[in-house]
Amino acid sequence: MNTENNTKKQEKKDAELPLFSFESILAASNNFSIVNKLGEGGFGHVYKSARGQGIAVKMLSKRSGQGIEEFRNETILIAKLQHRNLVRLLGCCIERDEKILIYEYMPNKSLDFYLFNQNKKKMLGWETRIQIIEGIAQGFLYLHQYSRLRIIHRNLKHSNILLDSEMNQKISYFGMARIVGGNEKQANTNRIVGTFGYMSPEYAMDGLYSIKSDVFSFGVLVLEIVSGRKNTSFYNNESLNLLRYVRM
Repeated sequence: MNTENNTKKQEKKDAELPLFSFESILAASNNFSIVNKLGEGGFGHVYKSARGQGIAVKMLSKRSGQGIEEFRNETILIAKLQHRNLVRLLGCCIERDEKILIYEYMPNKSLDFYLFNQNKKKMLGWETRIQIIEGIAQGFLYLHQYSRLRIIHRNLKHSNILLDSEMNQKISYFGMARIVGGNEKQANTNRIVGTFGYMSPEYAMDGLYSIKSDVFSFGVLVLEIVSGRKNTSFYNNESLNLLRYVRM
């Protein structure tokens, strides 16, 4: 019991965020109604508010073995970051053995919702695509150079770029991000996380990550935005990949 209490006290200290009650989140999401469900992933489920409060509730899956570490990592990092091209974390909840993050609601979902849909991609004219690329670049410039902490995201991809009501882009999901010391240019890990196809070779093979790792992922994403093709869509074609497709 003491261990559990100490863990919760540490999480409260780490979060440096407003703590929401489980009851308030339950009410806001209408008991986590399927109608309000925005999506799901390895981390768990995401719901929007049923009351038009402009929030999104990310509920960590209890089956996620990596979840608690990623939850704490995300709260600690995002609580310290403020930039117009990063999704704002508004608070969290750690009641009833739940791990819940409360974000600003992004009504236009993620970039891949438009980029790879034959009908919706028409909404992404060249001016909008250039604006999205520039916004992502500004967000990463802040993370890498101008924030109080130098942060390597390690999981940049189309589904982690969210769009607000005016199609302004914001980088999301910092569960795999890492802080790099002011004088450090790279770090090493034995646990390779992220999405293959967006990982730099030195990270995928040797676990070495740096600002260059994020730049590599950004480059892949730019090619996807320009071409309208997923990097992973060429896996069944040994003679063609995204780079060759763009060159053609």
